[in-house]
Amino acid sequence: MRAIVVEKPTPHSELRVGEAPEPTVGPRDVKLEVHAAACNFFDTLIVQERYQVKPGFPFVPGGEAAGVVIEVGRDVTRFSPGDRVLALGSTGGYGERAVFPEAAVQPIPDAMPFDDASAIPITYPTSYAALVYRAALQPGETLLVHAAAGGVGLAAVQIGRALGARVIATAGGADKCAVTVEEGAEAAIDYRSEDFVQRIQQLTDGRGADVIYDSVGGETTQKSLKCIAWNGRLLIVGFAGGDIPEIRANRILLKNIAVTGVHWGAYVEHEPERVPECFREIFALYERGALRPRIFGEYPLAELPDALELLASRKTHGKLIIHPQEGGA
Repeated sequence: MRAIVVEKPTPHSELRVGEAPEPTVGPRDVKLEVHAAACNFFDTLIVQERYQVKPGFPFVPGGEAAGVVIEVGRDVTRFSPGDRVLALGSTGGYGERAVFPEAAVQPIPDAMPFDDASAIPITYPTSYAALVYRAALQPGETLLVHAAAGGVGLAAVQIGRALGARVIATAGGADKCAVTVEEGAEAAIDYRSEDFVQRIQQLTDGRGADVIYDSVGGETTQKSLKCIAWNGRLLIVGFAGGDIPEIRANRILLKNIAVTGVHWGAYVEHEPERVPECFREIFALYERGALRPRIFGEYPLAELPDALELLASRKTHGKLIIHPQEGGA
């Protein structure tokens, strides 16, 4: 089958379409015909063997996929051939067909396009779990979302708005700020030209943000502690800025705040019952029009290097989608 095959550590710019063996189905596996696969920053790392997950060579990258079930293992109970599904893993999506464990596969609504479905598995559950399970965001509260034009950021903006919060976004540049407003932010702060601490204090009459969604880390985390409200919740979602911050405990004490970690991938191991529940809630919001993945661009499989380069250069917003069934090698 046609796929992106990684045989040794390879820069994403040098990835090429090749022929891969047909993936085999184990007893608890589901095999998909992949109609759409979403790009993620970790794809640029895993192909260079710089990611925490090291699948072993050769492998087909691509962690988010959507398509049609074509085969199931003998112990699979939730799916049958013909079902429309999304899947989340660390590899496999950038091929015409892929195999995922049954637990990593979720049914999708009949009316949901595969492009939208492939853009959901990481970003929307991460943001939903953060805002609902960890922060218990309430209607009327102020939510500050950092890096709000990215995948998890836009998901947090949309979900926060759907939950009735007042959403304020930070993003780099006027264009990205405009995107966050289009997706539901009441106000957007360009962190390149404005001090977001001062602006948050102005926008909240000095009270600060009740919930802060921080996927950046470093100085952004430190500055967030200066504009968080009494009883606020600081969500530690990731460290896209590259620096892992150290937080002095007196700052937590003085404002009575909670600093809360968000590790969506670990729910499969520690709270597996939350996973289908989370997707059901996300799909319900989707079906009522409260959220919709923002697709920046769509590409045939052979143009994956171009898509990953755009993603790595931070020139995108929302998600980039690959169509493995289209285009030549």
